[in-house]
Amino acid sequence: MSIIEELVSNVLETRFESFDLETIEQAKNRIIEVIGCSIGGANATGCSMIVDLVKKWGGAEESTILVHGGKAPANNVAMVNSIMARSFDFEPVEAYVEGTGSPAHISGTTVPTALAVAEQTAASGRELISSLVLGDDLTSRLAVASGFPLDLGWDNTGTFNMFGATAIAGRLWKLDERQMLNAFGIVLNQLAGSLQGVYDKTHCFKLPIGLAARAGIFSAELASQGLTGVKDPLLGKYGYFTLYCRDYNPDILTKNLGKKFYSDSVLKPYPACRGTHAAIDSALQITHTHDIEPGNIDEITVNVTAALRDGFLGQQFEIGDVPQVDATFSLRYTVANALLRKSVRLEHFSDEFIRDPKVIELANRIKLAATIPPEKPLAAELEVRMKGGGIFSAHVDVPKGDTVHNPLTKQEIKEKFISNVTFSRTVARENAEKALTMIERLEEISDLGELTSLLVEV
Repeated sequence: MSIIEELVSNVLETRFESFDLETIEQAKNRIIEVIGCSIGGANATGCSMIVDLVKKWGGAEESTILVHGGKAPANNVAMVNSIMARSFDFEPVEAYVEGTGSPAHISGTTVPTALAVAEQTAASGRELISSLVLGDDLTSRLAVASGFPLDLGWDNTGTFNMFGATAIAGRLWKLDERQMLNAFGIVLNQLAGSLQGVYDKTHCFKLPIGLAARAGIFSAELASQGLTGVKDPLLGKYGYFTLYCRDYNPDILTKNLGKKFYSDSVLKPYPACRGTHAAIDSALQITHTHDIEPGNIDEITVNVTAALRDGFLGQQFEIGDVPQVDATFSLRYTVANALLRKSVRLEHFSDEFIRDPKVIELANRIKLAATIPPEKPLAAELEVRMKGGGIFSAHVDVPKGDTVHNPLTKQEIKEKFISNVTFSRTVARENAEKALTMIERLEEISDLGELTSLLVEV
């Protein structure tokens, strides 16, 4: 049996009973996280344009558009719900397989895909969880097997995420093995997504994660109609690994397959790129320990790896056409914001806060230095020099949110969900709390329409 055949068999044949309680609990947490981020990001810059288009296109009323309401074809609904979740870069990240990590953003594609197709197919909560666990596992294995150096320029949300979305849709559609193999072969032709959108700080940075959801469902539907695809989309002569990777290790794809289930391993405490989080943690440590007056700060140095300093996070902070994206992907803004406001919240990425002259002036005084070794890719050290000569510093190796080393508590996950709802001012707090309770007992739910009906604006 080939690797792709083993993967297909695992996606289609693994039963809910194969998952331990921790795997199920983590899946529920990711669902809570992504739905919360979709609510929080529903009216973020650019989202209304996409929602309006999807509603204009119309089509079969299969799945519910979160917050904005209305129904549309599942592939378009998964796309728009995914894009809303991506808006503040607040969704789960970082897949780890056998101790090796990848800068993946998987859940922002897979959760909206599972939710939309489960509603479309009248699947149960158990079936939704099963499809999500298996789709996340496949995507995580691909992410780590890829090596995936960012300097190739591919946005991974638009490449290996598509395979995970295809796996989820194919399982919920109850494809047979031949159809599932064809679905993977079909989706190979749609992989794309450039990191240039992040460098240029444009709306389009959040498109790949949603296009991956849409393409995965489209591919499964085509396969269900009998359309054939590439025979080996991963290891074929011009398959995924050849076209999109430099160094890769396909052995990871099947190691402990069906026995261990992998997924995004970080639930973010802050609405900004994960690469800024150690510096944010450091800044908050300093502000919570010392009574610092920002006006008395002389100089700020953020020590990070060379890759972070020289990448999109290290660019000078300048306000362009989309200020929210400028701030979300800026080490200088996020650190200045944390020092000035002693917290990092969703509202801090709105125009009013971003254009505050105090935060701009402070951000412009931040220097970046590449003193952190590459084997600590997410670590940071912050040094704040005061005009009177005092120096305050803090160092963080593993920022908050890592589910193994520095996790959010269950209460913090719930509070984050409610904070997204509060910020959005759309979904009623009472309905959001009912939805949260339903997700916590998702395996008992038979009608997912009851859940999605709670997650629209009233």
